[in-house]
Amino acid sequence: MDFETVKQQSGRYVMDTYARFDLCLVKGKNATAWDESGKQYVDFGSGIGVNSLGYCDEGWTAAVTKQACTLQHTSNLYYTLPYIEAAKALCESTGMDKVFFCNSGAEANEGAVKIARRYGALHHGKDCRNIVTLVNSFHGRTLTTLAATGQQVFHEHFLPLTEGFVSVPAGDLGAMDAALDGSACAVLLELVQGEGGVVPLDKEYVQAVADLCRQRDVLLMLDEVQTGVGRTGTLFAYEQYGVKPNVVTAAKGLGGGLPIGAVLADEKTGGVLSRGLHGSTFGGNPVACAGACEVLKRLAGPGFLSDVARKGRLMKQRISAMPGVKEVRGLGMMLGIVLEDGLSAVDVAAKGIQNGAIFLTAKTLVRLLPPLTITDEEMERGLQVLETVLTQLQKEKDA
Repeated sequence: MDFETVKQQSGRYVMDTYARFDLCLVKGKNATAWDESGKQYVDFGSGIGVNSLGYCDEGWTAAVTKQACTLQHTSNLYYTLPYIEAAKALCESTGMDKVFFCNSGAEANEGAVKIARRYGALHHGKDCRNIVTLVNSFHGRTLTTLAATGQQVFHEHFLPLTEGFVSVPAGDLGAMDAALDGSACAVLLELVQGEGGVVPLDKEYVQAVADLCRQRDVLLMLDEVQTGVGRTGTLFAYEQYGVKPNVVTAAKGLGGGLPIGAVLADEKTGGVLSRGLHGSTFGGNPVACAGACEVLKRLAGPGFLSDVARKGRLMKQRISAMPGVKEVRGLGMMLGIVLEDGLSAVDVAAKGIQNGAIFLTAKTLVRLLPPLTITDEEMERGLQVLETVLTQLQKEKDA
């Protein structure tokens, strides 16, 4: 099928909810992908941080294929081995107590909200139900996770949203203190605000919020849907902040390309949701969990995460010296490029495709979430494209 036919068929049969670039990918290997014409691209997006081991990793492909040929699904009324193995790996690597599996980051955050609301009611009464989030946060696209999202632009078309969420400015400890007034059962934070523009939170601020939560028996919940599973150079970003959350959510890179989300709970919260209070038909699917087991095994290998941190530092250093770049921020291999005035992140992404590389955007920033397994050679090819594009756009702006 030629590309114009692809676009026509998509327009005819698929809801127009995405602003797609002019690119149809048909195959990939590690951080390299090909379109229908055979053109090659270095992928610095990895499906928005999902393909943690890159495209079609041999170990991952073998694990999910073996499971698909053995038992592809059964209900959560019965036990299966893959979900137990994945839960064990998560708990043992984090020190958390229990895991609930679902299918996406938004679902994981919904599960966290339910834990928080039930915990508040059990320990502090039915009026202890508010969840405090941050302005500029993003927690998902369901009605409840939209309500948790601290960006009004996502709210306006879907009112009324779920009640019980309060957003305060990041870094304003006084506003957080005031919000924890007895009505709050939990605080929900992204340690790096991804969709909000790749904005890392200040370490001292996060530690101070954690102290407030401990003092008032308010749950500290961390949305690590994008920052988790090795993305920032540690298994979870909270390891770099010196805090221990009560609840952590994960998704994206956990399944290596298959849909899976997870809610990790500590000893304090692991028993809050009892039988019948939560569920998911597809949560803990054997094939998705087999993929997660392979991802977690690889991340635990010698030097894997330190190499992610190394590559993140290298990218940051290289990009900081490129034309048109004001700032590079983020952690590990979750980076946002702040461009000089007059340059457009969307233009960078579009011209990147024309020149053989895939870049993401986040608000006005160029966002990079390459596969954790990207080779130095692939990384250099992609960075050369980025420099070429930025140089060209800078010249056009200055002309």
